[in-house]
Amino acid sequence: MTRVRGERIDDALAQVRADPMQGLAAKVAFLRRPESYPEPARRVDPVEAHMSWVFLLDDYAYKLKKPFRRNGIDYSTAQLRNLNCRRELRLNRRLAPDAYLDVVALTIDARGQFALGGSGRRVDSLVRMRRMPATLTLESRLRSGIVVVSDARRIAAHLAPFFADATRARMTPAAYRRRLLDAIAAAEAKLAHPGSGLQPGRIEGLAARLRQFIDARGELVEARARSGRIVEGHGDLRPEHIYLTRPPTVMDCIEFDRRLRLRDPVEELAFLAMECDRGGCPQFDRWLFAAYGELAADNPPRALIGFYKAYSAFSRARIAIWHLDDPDTGPGQHWIDRADDYLAHAARYLDKVARADDACEPG
Repeated sequence: MTRVRGERIDDALAQVRADPMQGLAAKVAFLRRPESYPEPARRVDPVEAHMSWVFLLDDYAYKLKKPFRRNGIDYSTAQLRNLNCRRELRLNRRLAPDAYLDVVALTIDARGQFALGGSGRRVDSLVRMRRMPATLTLESRLRSGIVVVSDARRIAAHLAPFFADATRARMTPAAYRRRLLDAIAAAEAKLAHPGSGLQPGRIEGLAARLRQFIDARGELVEARARSGRIVEGHGDLRPEHIYLTRPPTVMDCIEFDRRLRLRDPVEELAFLAMECDRGGCPQFDRWLFAAYGELAADNPPRALIGFYKAYSAFSRARIAIWHLDDPDTGPGQHWIDRADDYLAHAARYLDKVARADDACEPG
């Protein structure tokens, strides 16, 4: 097993425990080196995300979670990171069984040297995945302007049986309604905060319109829970997580909070359609829901789809603003602009819902 020289184990472990971010820097330095891996690697391309580092090799990818603790997410200890790595592996194998391979220990030996899968003491864990071609993502096809109806049909054909077989949530109609209202309130509080760089009045107006829909059309929402439609799904169905392999591969589900995976499949698909709208393919919505309706015998009113798209855009604006709390995620103005774009989409969806005939107007 390839190792890189470090400090004595007692000193190294003390450093990691005293300053998790400094310990993270040492781990990242080790994982940047091609010789650190059991697989042959000509180079390593490290990619930093909000809560993790991903190290891209020729044919594999290794994901290291940061010692992150914020917004209900807790990766603060090696034990918690290991738990979440194993949960990530198990959950993602549902939609990407060939891509998620195993969890690998990052160890340190008596000489203070790191190793992957070594015999020393475990100091962290990494998810090992098969590297997927970036050109196969739905996001890449959106950027190239080459998304076609068969792409939407293939995705629907992959997701429909997944949702049909998924664990059903024990959630009453009233509880589901309250959950949506609570999420709207939480997003409103974050987005309207003076530090967000957004106009509070605009945020409050959009939140009021979302609540108004639930007040006026709450039966559409409650009917989904009443008919047992709320399932343990993916939770983060973005175009960059969908690879148009045969069959499609869907990666990066939310593993850290089961509540965020408990969703109406139509909400999950509306979220994906919203992101495809932003990616320049508004017709994807029509293609996706037509295929899903045929395969799942589930044809919700367009008003509900439009609401879910607005709700998803409002929620994503909140997540964009969260990045302002982390200086490692780039210039703050980027995230403010991103939140602003999501809010503009939310407003447009609500405008369409307000004037549309449920049976025929696209959301």
